[in-house]
Amino acid sequence: MSSALVETQKLNKKYILSGGFFSSQKRIIHAVNNVDLTILKGETLGVVGESGCGKSTLAKLITRLEKPSAGLVNFKGENIFSYDKESLKSYRRNVQIIFQDTYSSLNPRKSAVSMIKEPLTIHRLGSGKERNERALEIMAKVGLKKEQANRYSHEFSGGQRQRIGIARALVLNPELVIADEPVSSLDVSIQAQILNLLRDLKKDYNLTYLFISHDLNVIRYIADRVAVMYLGRIVELALKGDIYHRPLHPYTRMLLSAVPSCDPRKKERKIKIKGEAGAENTEGCSFQNRCPFKKEICTNVEPPLGKFDEQSFCACHLAGSI
Repeated sequence: MSSALVETQKLNKKYILSGGFFSSQKRIIHAVNNVDLTILKGETLGVVGESGCGKSTLAKLITRLEKPSAGLVNFKGENIFSYDKESLKSYRRNVQIIFQDTYSSLNPRKSAVSMIKEPLTIHRLGSGKERNERALEIMAKVGLKKEQANRYSHEFSGGQRQRIGIARALVLNPELVIADEPVSSLDVSIQAQILNLLRDLKKDYNLTYLFISHDLNVIRYIADRVAVMYLGRIVELALKGDIYHRPLHPYTRMLLSAVPSCDPRKKERKIKIKGEAGAENTEGCSFQNRCPFKKEICTNVEPPLGKFDEQSFCACHLAGSI
């Protein structure tokens, strides 16, 4: 079994929002709520859920772009929030992120090769010539041509800009790459190219991925295990095959039910769930207001993320019985 590369323990992130000009009442948002998660070395862990469920906040905490309200993130057994300046710099070299927005994540005043070699400059790796050669090498690896090196971001298509972002993330030879919705803004045909590229790069560079998406078809293609998030919590965690063929949580079933199918022979019972995510309950299950299977226990007792079988976990009192 693969060893744990990253572990989160009771990870929490709260944001306090003001009530606005006409109200002094403040609101607390639990963006990440008691998340225990393990990313195994060499795997692709997919994280899915609706917008606002805490996926990107989780990524920011693991990359230490945000500090938690409580809890730990351990990288190879060490708490990343206890790092000194030098240890943090080393950690950032080992953990890189690919952003969703290919426009705002790239500097419009720098050429492609300048952006790709910038991490090498920051970490003072190699001479100027060696950095340039390394940047051109990684450009070729992600499918960009040498003659495109001195072009600026506005001269590239969306897919090409994302290839620049991938090259920039890989130029330091990281161990973990966090991909935050990396294909959501691209055309479907380009999405397939980028996903195939990421799979090939994983093999070539022995990478570990934390892959965030709201698209279950994308996650189905690229992930090994899948974590389902709802209102900051992990409500189900299992192998990809189990998630798609034997979903345990009603929210997982809702997400799968919403995935369109091109097969006219495929007839599955759609789960109709009313309401929107956003109302946090003080007691009981956070999904109770939208769940068609709700029982009395769901309104009083919050279900923990419990072990269902050897590799499946679910936070539902009715797991396996619905």
